Amino acid sequence: MLNNPHRRYNALTGEWVLVSPHRAKRPWLGQVEKLSPETLPAYDPTCYLCPRNERAGGVFNPDYTGTYVFDNDFAALLSGPVDEVPASTHPLLVSVPEQGHCLVVCFSPRHDLTLPELDLPSIENVLYTWAKNSADMANEDYINYVQVFENKGAMMGCSNPHPHSQLWAQSALPNEIIKELARQTEYFKANNRPLLVDYVQEEHKHKDRILFANDHFTALVPFWAVWPFEVLVTAHRPCEALRDLSSVEVSALAEVFKQVTTRYDNMFEISFPYSMGFHQAPADGQPHPEWVLHAHFYPPLLRSATVRKFMVGYEMLAMPQRDITPEVAAERLRSLSDLHYKQG
Repeated sequence: MLNNPHRRYNALTGEWVLVSPHRAKRPWLGQVEKLSPETLPAYDPTCYLCPRNERAGGVFNPDYTGTYVFDNDFAALLSGPVDEVPASTHPLLVSVPEQGHCLVVCFSPRHDLTLPELDLPSIENVLYTWAKNSADMANEDYINYVQVFENKGAMMGCSNPHPHSQLWAQSALPNEIIKELARQTEYFKANNRPLLVDYVQEEHKHKDRILFANDHFTALVPFWAVWPFEVLVTAHRPCEALRDLSSVEVSALAEVFKQVTTRYDNMFEISFPYSMGFHQAPADGQPHPEWVLHAHFYPPLLRSATVRKFMVGYEMLAMPQRDITPEVAAERLRSLSDLHYKQG
């Protein structure tokens, strides 16, 4: 087992991560998180995301039975013209207007069922909802990128336990997409093949970082992972966006999501917190043969249900650093059951 400190290159972003396996056994006397309540009702009359309940501004949710989509009541981006921004008085003090559109997607009417606890048809329905709405948003004239993401758990800043996700569409490309677009474009020009297609094929030769794979998608702990149990889910073919998936591929992706999120929950037998998001190609009207649809899972937990990884000090001022290797993390996740612990 590799125990020496070393750096790993993130081929998707062009950045580096410091890996320090010898630190994994250090004692922990730091912050211990409080666990969120595990028992939630199927319906909560005080929840603003549950069916029939009142939201901000006196709006009532319909009695929905599947996914439910609505404009975010407290959107970070606004679709109307921006009249005023801070004045740019110097080349080092630059601000520009930004427009956008923000949606909320409830996974189901059930207040108590997260993704791993939904059946496969319900997960497929969530994927179809993400695909349709992100495609609709991408068609808006001023939109150049659509971010689909889920913050799961209070530890990741989720303000409501009712399982839901968000879509933010905006006129500018976000920082992470700019980095990934540059690296994938550079690789494609040099090799005439998409970076992630070659990467996943190489991972299948080694197998030690792969969690689960089917004919269309692979879930793995990436070679360059930063978070302790970070997972990358990537398509096996060039694919720009969720809207481009066939029905067979949607079913395959639902299976992978079920496998990954179930193993997460089984790790410490809790509703495992994470931030997850799809990286789709820019919606700029240009072809993107370099792009491969993929999703990142960034979970914070490190040693137990109450000890998390903090990105502080060296990570904030220098570069990301991790203790357990991606190979060890993948083996721990692989060893877990694909049957949810609540159903065992």
